[in-house]
Amino acid sequence: MYFVLGVAHSVLFYVDIVLIAIILLMVGTQVYWWAKTKTDKRIVENDDFAKGLHRGQIVDLRDEAKFTKEHILGARNMPLMQLKMYQDSLRKDMPVYLYDDSMQTALRAANQLKKQGFTEVYVLKGGYSAWDGKKKVSK
Repeated sequence: MYFVLGVAHSVLFYVDIVLIAIILLMVGTQVYWWAKTKTDKRIVENDDFAKGLHRGQIVDLRDEAKFTKEHILGARNMPLMQLKMYQDSLRKDMPVYLYDDSMQTALRAANQLKKQGFTEVYVLKGGYSAWDGKKKVSK
């Protein structure tokens, strides 16, 4: 009887440890993304993003359907999965302004472009939903 109770308690102990580890991992991931958006100089506010539109290349990383429905005026569509294929059409000597729905995809794309030698890569803080500038909307 004592042996069965001891095994049950030790199994529950390990289950608790695993659950705590999962929760810590989830919280840690959220804290990491929050801290990254606070300290990353490549993340720009609406005003700075708008100022750069005239001197840079604007890339919409959302899927084609969302892009066709509406997008920032002057942007071209390059979903993340196709970015590597089309990145040769981007000039490395000009700034690149990226946006998506949530910023996470844009941050990944920015890191990818940085590794390929792009020096000025900026991400719209808050993604497309935070944009309050000119948009092209399909009818």
